[in-house]
Amino acid sequence: MVASFETERLRLRPFTPADLERLVELHGDAEVMRYVTGTPTPREVVERTVLPRFLRHDQCRPALGVWAAEEREGGAFVGWFSLKRRPGAGNLEAELGYRLARAAWGQGYATEGARALVARAFALGMRRVVANVYEENLASRRVLEKLGMTLVRRFKPTPEALARGVTFEPAPTEVWDGDELEYALQVGASGPPAAGRTRRAARRPAG
Repeated sequence: MVASFETERLRLRPFTPADLERLVELHGDAEVMRYVTGTPTPREVVERTVLPRFLRHDQCRPALGVWAAEEREGGAFVGWFSLKRRPGAGNLEAELGYRLARAAWGQGYATEGARALVARAFALGMRRVVANVYEENLASRRVLEKLGMTLVRRFKPTPEALARGVTFEPAPTEVWDGDELEYALQVGASGPPAAGRTRRAARRPAG
């Protein structure tokens, strides 16, 4: 199971079954999903596919996974961040992802959470972190560039790749008209970005 930890303003913790309604609302927002699937994700897909994936643990890299993000002040749900092994890339390359609720946009949370996960990946011995973004998603491209990531390739995703990745749909029938962009940051290129102040979250008492 991924461990909880904190940044300056965020608490990142493992998902639980009790997070279902939060995920349904997040993935059901058409604006949030605009550059991801293009349409809101149905509740049954979130319940049947998305949340179970978020609860699943990587047996080879248990420190990697998906974190629910909350504001440290007040505990409001912000969205999620993920750090996973990249298929076919061994144990030295991780893929960064995130999705934030509209109420959290424009506050620097994406950069703050993503920077902490990139630093975490390098601390775990990863040599390279990558992230994919749709070419028209300028806000997310700026976030990746702030992390020091650079554009390394453009490509057309296949329906099969989309099903394995961000759409969480069993059989998407359409792909984007535009290109998907891959950004990357490698240890030794410009060095891992400073993570700011992060710390393990205090364990809450049971009950």
